[in-house]
Parts: sequence; structure tokens; C-alpha cells
Amino acid sequence: MKRILLPTILIALVAMPAGCRTRRMRFVTIGTGAVTGIYYPTGGAISRMINRKTAAYGIKATVESTGGSVYNINAVLCGDLEFGIAQSDRQYQAWKGLAEWANGGPRTLLRSVFAVHPESITLVASVDSGIRDIHDIRGKRVNLGNPGSGHLGNAVDMLNAVGLTEKDIAAEYVKPVEAPGLLQDGRIDAFFFTVGHPNGNISEAASGRVKVLLVPIRGPGIAEIRDRHPYYRQSIIPRDLYPAARNSQDVETIGVTTTLVTSSAVPDDIVYAVTKEVFDHFDEFRTLHPAYRHLTRRDMLEGLFAPIHPGALRYYREAGLDRYIDPNLIVE
Repeated sequence: MKRILLPTILIALVAMPAGCRTRRMRFVTIGTGAVTGIYYPTGGAISRMINRKTAAYGIKATVESTGGSVYNINAVLCGDLEFGIAQSDRQYQAWKGLAEWANGGPRTLLRSVFAVHPESITLVASVDSGIRDIHDIRGKRVNLGNPGSGHLGNAVDMLNAVGLTEKDIAAEYVKPVEAPGLLQDGRIDAFFFTVGHPNGNISEAASGRVKVLLVPIRGPGIAEIRDRHPYYRQSIIPRDLYPAARNSQDVETIGVTTTLVTSSAVPDDIVYAVTKEVFDHFDEFRTLHPAYRHLTRRDMLEGLFAPIHPGALRYYREAGLDRYIDPNLIVE
């Protein structure tokens, strides 16, 4: 049996093209979020773009549904993920060694690849709760978001901005995907959700038996938090995106930016390939979700705080996009 098998293997190896014998396939994973959110299909679109060029790059990309920004950043830093989608505030905090990263100092291995889309901090409340302004949530049953998520961090920031703490409300800490059902069942009065619009979960919450409002997040305290934290920016949620909600005008709030991050340990050519495929197929990428419809290439270079990964920077220079990058983010 051995005398027959060995020549067969040798013949197969000789017949195999040289490139197939020498190329080493590399596997990368993109950490996203809940499968019902925007992060997951965004990661899926990026992976599909890369996988169409597997033969050229020798890279195979997969997507992992995760707990969100904090998990993704930590997994990228420890090498469990090659890329992760994370809110800009979480990127800032990790780079500076703040919030969840206060113990251990700045995470200097973190690198930016590009920004994706704006996310608005959204407060959805039942009409019967009497919540018409963020200050009205004192004493109410409010879902802030699951531990380790950007939603929770933003919700706590909003509470603090208006002089409240988690003890001033009956706080819940479930994933945003579960919140519409809780609201419709009368188990909570309101929930926070940091997300790009339009969003299916918000539509679900607005279309049930319990009538809801998207509550404005504005006022002196909110304006001041924008001055203290550079990752927050003013945002407007168009009323016509949720016709079933009881809003009579567009909703004022603030928001952050979704970003793709990686580690300095990830090889330059891998990050270059990801960046090139997304930007070279930008028009296709922009059709992924209605939240991307006004996205520009320049937008995808704003809202970043960790240094640009050298692989991504190589593409931006080739494409003439480096002029839009904050010089402080270029570390040679």
C-alpha cells in the first residue's frame, strides 16, 4: 500500500502550481456585535470583499458576533481578533487608558484603520411613562445596555451629564436587542441605544401596542459633556425615519462614530488589503445600510484617536487621502 501511495503524492505535488505550494493562507477574524445590529453586517461586508481576493492576498476573513466595543478592543489587543468594530469613545478611552482601561494605562498597541458611520445616542420611552426630556428619567425603569458595551458607557455619561447616577433610576442591563420587547411588555419605561439610523430595533419598539417617543438629549449638561469629551458630536435623528413614533419633529441628541480598529501586531499587508478593498469598492460598501447613504471617504478618516496602522496609511498615501488625516495620528 505504501509503495502505491508515495508515488501518487509525489505526482500530485509536481503537478500542483508553484504558487499553490508556497502560499500560506492567513486567517483573520473581525469582531462585530449583535447579529441584529449594524456592526455584524458591516463586518460581513468587509470580509466578503477580502474573500473575493483570497487568491491574490492569501487572506481568508471571518466574522464573529461579540458583546461589542469593549470586548472587540480587548480581543484585538490580546490577539484573539485581528480587527474589531468599536465606538470612537471606546477607542479614545482605550488609547488614553481611561474607563475600563484605567488599570494598566494607555493601550499603546491599539491602531485605527478607518471610521464607518455616525451613531446617535437614542433614548426611546413609552408615551405613558411621562418622559419627554432626559431629565424626566429619574425614578423610571430604564435599560442602559449590556456590560462591556458602548451603549452602557454612553448611557451612564448621559445620566452624569444631567446630574443623575445609576442609583437615581431602576436600571436594567440587557442587550439593546431585548429592550423593545421589555418596553412593549411594560417591564421598562425607556431604553438607551447608541446606533446608526434607521434601525430595526427602534422601528420594532415604535410599532407595537405601547406608543413611544424618541426623547431629545439636549440642554446645558449635554453641551458641556461635548466640551469635555472630543468623541461626542451633535446629531439629529430625522422624524420621518420612524413614522410610528409619536414625535412631531426631528430629535436632537449627540453621538459618536463607529470605527474599525486593529493592533500594531497585525501585519501591514493584511491591514493594507482590508483598507484597499473597502475604499476601492466604496460605492458598493455605502449601499450596505441606509445609515451609510451620506458617507464620504473623508468621513471615514474622522473620529479616530489611536494612530493609523501603517498598512492603512500606505493605502491612504497611495490614494491621496492622507491629507484628511490628523497629523497627530501618523506615527512613523
